[in-house]
Amino acid sequence: MISKKTANISPSVTLEISAKAKALAAKGVDVVNFAAGEPDFDTPDYIKEAAVEAIRRGFTKYTPASGMGELKEAIRGKFKRDNGLEYDTGQIMVTCGAKHALYNLTQAICEESDEVIIPSPYWLSYPEIIKLAGAIPVVAETDKKTFMITARELERRITKKTRAIILNSPSNPAGAVYTKKLLEEIAELAVGRGIFIISDEIYENLIYDGLRHISIASLDKKIYGLTFVVNGVSKSYAMTGWRIGYLAGRKDVIKAASALQSHSTSNPASMSQAASLAAIKSDGACVRKMAAQFEKRRDTLTQGLKGIRGIRCVKPQGAFYCFADVSGTGMDGLTFSRRLLEESHIAVIPGGPFGLEDHARFSFATSEEAIKKGIERLIKWVKR
Repeated sequence: MISKKTANISPSVTLEISAKAKALAAKGVDVVNFAAGEPDFDTPDYIKEAAVEAIRRGFTKYTPASGMGELKEAIRGKFKRDNGLEYDTGQIMVTCGAKHALYNLTQAICEESDEVIIPSPYWLSYPEIIKLAGAIPVVAETDKKTFMITARELERRITKKTRAIILNSPSNPAGAVYTKKLLEEIAELAVGRGIFIISDEIYENLIYDGLRHISIASLDKKIYGLTFVVNGVSKSYAMTGWRIGYLAGRKDVIKAASALQSHSTSNPASMSQAASLAAIKSDGACVRKMAAQFEKRRDTLTQGLKGIRGIRCVKPQGAFYCFADVSGTGMDGLTFSRRLLEESHIAVIPGGPFGLEDHARFSFATSEEAIKKGIERLIKWVKR
């Protein structure tokens, strides 16, 4: 007998594509993989060495459930330095990845039948995390030219049950980077209605074209008090497998979320925390180097897609994905993705799980050579 809570979780369509791509590769088929949701770069050596050193000195026991104090202090310093945000360590918790931070937070702030607004396209785990908290995901449409939500559209979706709005900037899957003006309009709306903002900033260091990341929490004291910032080391430092995220916001909510964590996972892995401490305290040179490579790859991919019949792509401003409209091919995103893999050995993720059935997500977290090869195959395939 399966509980209703878990039975209602939607199975991941992306697993089908990923599993088929891996099976083909295992048979020796040359698959061009545009499906990756993580940097293809290795974790920098100085971060790995910090973990090894921690193990050697016996730092392999429990830490406080919400994370070790030294790491929280480093995160506090990062918020002040990079985002102009002042938190004390009691307002910060370390989690087993940013996804875990989102899960803990929604469990702590949502009651049964509360509503949480998510702009579409959205990261595919948002609706499921919200449902697991007993709340209801409410999808709000974004501008198709920018993939950013407006305050007017948000206001249309707000009801007496609205508990929170999730903002993801830069966003997955569209790479949208919110402007200060848009953030100010959203902040004014949230403050006026007393609605929490969950600001997912996991891609904050992967921004292009000279743009800069602005945390909505930094705009003024009122929105600061309503915002929970979610972040982590996985995307910026190529540390997806290390599973370290963090959450900052109101002390009472952080305390409740930390209590939940103490009875579920307990603390994140001690050696992963040591590695993350080295990452966050570094000068960020490795991050800038990776971001520069991603920007170059983005340009190669978007320029290539631009000339392909039936595919339209909004140039992403951040993250490492291009969310392309494939409706001009006469296929929806799922059919397009399945056929592309089977017939041309190119793996992309269908847009349905992200909220738009007529789109597909291309990741440029792969080499320049692979991107060029994939574009050549795609051009030939579309011309068939």
